[in-house]
Amino acid sequence: MSTETTTSVELLAQISSNSKVAHNKRESGDYISVSIGSPSEPIALSGNDGIKLAAGAETAFHHRIPLVIHLNSTGAPPDSGIEALYGWGSAAKQLTRCSGVIPTIICVHQAAVAGSALLLGLVDFVIMVKDSFTYVSGPRMVQEFTGVPVDQEALGGSGKHAQTSGVASFVASDSDSAIELIDELLSLIPQNSASLPIHVSSNDPTDRELNGIEGIIPQSATGSYDVRDILKEVFDDGLLTEIRKEWATNLVTSFATLGGHPVGVVANQPQSLAGTLNIAASQKGARFVSFCDAFNIPIITFVDTPGFQPGKDLEWRGMIRHGAQLAFAYAQATVPRICVTLRKSYGGAYIVMDSKYMGNDLSISWPSAEIAVMGAKGAVEILHRKANEDERSILEEEYENRLLNPYMAAERGSVDIVITPAETRRKVFAALQPLLTKREKLQKRLHANTPL
Repeated sequence: MSTETTTSVELLAQISSNSKVAHNKRESGDYISVSIGSPSEPIALSGNDGIKLAAGAETAFHHRIPLVIHLNSTGAPPDSGIEALYGWGSAAKQLTRCSGVIPTIICVHQAAVAGSALLLGLVDFVIMVKDSFTYVSGPRMVQEFTGVPVDQEALGGSGKHAQTSGVASFVASDSDSAIELIDELLSLIPQNSASLPIHVSSNDPTDRELNGIEGIIPQSATGSYDVRDILKEVFDDGLLTEIRKEWATNLVTSFATLGGHPVGVVANQPQSLAGTLNIAASQKGARFVSFCDAFNIPIITFVDTPGFQPGKDLEWRGMIRHGAQLAFAYAQATVPRICVTLRKSYGGAYIVMDSKYMGNDLSISWPSAEIAVMGAKGAVEILHRKANEDERSILEEEYENRLLNPYMAAERGSVDIVITPAETRRKVFAALQPLLTKREKLQKRLHANTPL
């Protein structure tokens, strides 16, 4: 530990006895840990606690090392006045400053209420212990405003935030499991935006053939399967660290390693909503792609989607704006990007799932892939409305043979290489190797205007 870091941590310790700041050393690198309240007892936090959190974030930013916050807060005391607002406003500003520069993690042990709850939306990853809860407005205020009674669990329990809001990146069974999750995350991501992920030891051969992997996908074009079964075959030791596993389940986002190199994985999940993209999936994918791009983590995308989920409610809620978030994140990403099309890739969803025209470095396809504006049935219904059932069957088969194959896409430059499923791991690893030194010169500007 350097003298400067020791001094800053000692000064932070004098600000408030309700919180602790530590400079932790581990095999994959150092990080700053800030504990607000104890894991077993939530407390009302003063402005000094907010100032201490801000100072801890500033220290982590200065030393370019990750920031981990352990939070157990019932919010600011009602009699704290402007002091608490100043403290928590300062914390929010410093966390925002850290965004995209150092990784930030918050672990909620029991409670994060009111102003402190808003901080969860500013960090990269949120871990909630199983019985914890977080909300901006509590049950009493909700009932007074809406007339509907609600308890803490239904309003802001870990289950709700894992499945419905997407606030929780992970739910841990207890505080010890949460610490293990933090260690796992920190081993897969770099110390800061200027460094590379640390190589992870693995004995899994990179030239391992994936015999029988094509059997995971059903013969039927609409058959369901779990895309994780394919991902576990491709990546080292079948290990996935899945982010927001229970939210927007039609898209899988995960960290994994390939030949020991940490990578970010994005994959359509045919097991949920047939793998279509909706608002939640677009937001989930965009946030993950943006994080990987900020911290030099290569992105490997697996595509099997029939398109965007149709629906009046989705359109009214802004499917256009939110769908654009995923396209925007991929188009901005400068890290190595490899796309593997497994089965279906239709229409607008083809474009936003890191298509060749979004700037990926390599577009790979299985022979089973269908890349087109839409499927054969939909196309025939539009082009040949007056055809009878027998005629439609013949026309659909002709459409499939003529257009729905990866070789037609390869002729037009949308696909770089068609491979057998068994060689997926070997080919993706071989493509990744030269891309690890990829660097792109960025246009000078303050920032882009992300579609929110």
